[in-house]
Amino acid sequence: MALMPVKFDLAKRVKLAQGLWLFFWLCVMAGILIFSMGIFFKIELRKRSEIMDNNESHFVPNVLILMGLAACGINAFGGKVCHDSLDSAKFMKWKPMLKTYMSGCVVFCIALFVTALVCFLMQISLHFTLAEGLKNGMKYYKDTDTPGRCFMKRTLDMTQIEFRCCGNNNYKDWFEIQWISNRYLDFSNEDVKVRVQSNVDGKYLMESVPFSCCNPGSPRPCIQHHITNNSAHYSYDHHTEDLNIWGRGCREALVSYYGGMMNSIGAFVLLFIILEALVTVGLQYLSTALESMADPENPESESEGWLLEKSVKETISGVMAKIKTLGKGNQVQEGDERAPEES
Repeated sequence: MALMPVKFDLAKRVKLAQGLWLFFWLCVMAGILIFSMGIFFKIELRKRSEIMDNNESHFVPNVLILMGLAACGINAFGGKVCHDSLDSAKFMKWKPMLKTYMSGCVVFCIALFVTALVCFLMQISLHFTLAEGLKNGMKYYKDTDTPGRCFMKRTLDMTQIEFRCCGNNNYKDWFEIQWISNRYLDFSNEDVKVRVQSNVDGKYLMESVPFSCCNPGSPRPCIQHHITNNSAHYSYDHHTEDLNIWGRGCREALVSYYGGMMNSIGAFVLLFIILEALVTVGLQYLSTALESMADPENPESESEGWLLEKSVKETISGVMAKIKTLGKGNQVQEGDERAPEES
């Protein structure tokens, strides 16, 4: 017995075909939007690729671009089928490939669901990627004359200004690295000598941050040097006073920015899955309604459409039986190939 049968006359079939044609082209537009999101996300990641530890973060936009292109192709074909379904001669041309097409739509919906999961889960990987990338980027901040690292300073400065952040976890990360190049240090100065000699690795460390950490909204001129030394500044206490440098770390800021983007894309993909599932179900009803017409020569004859030709249990059993048959067929072929060799 068919699952969820519905009676159709000519008017209902025409309305269903026209409605599906419209929704299929809405799906094409959604596919273009997913493709555009993937391109935009990839560009945003490229902007800060220097502070990314690896290229795994580009997996998400690459998948989105692929899914967007696939959505455009699959739904454009579905729209064409719905348009031609009003003409029985044209519909007969598409009829042999409809089952394969709808099976492909089901697989595509599953792939979209996996894509949405990837958007949500890859944020964990992004967190570690940014943590390591920012750590290395801060080490290379001073290497403005080293090939391959020339623009690291600019990238970090622009990131800190744009995202209103400082350091990896917070501004104190800058205290642990030498971010001023030796070419700008006066080694004849006694203070510079003492700082370099007192460090095990011979680095010039200080309690200072780059200018890009400064908060332009602060009424007080930026205190970027001797940040924890209260006596170095008038009427200043770094424990109680709000610092006029950004307190949030860049890892947190970037994870929040990219994470919010990935959450939005993942939510949109989930909504798109619902729309894709609806048009697939609608096309199943349309195709079965056209196939079951009492008089194919009379377009006004009534027909019945259904979701599945048999019950869910019988359909699953049939699919499993086909899979087993295919498996046995492969075993028989292997046996036939080995027999001549043995003889």
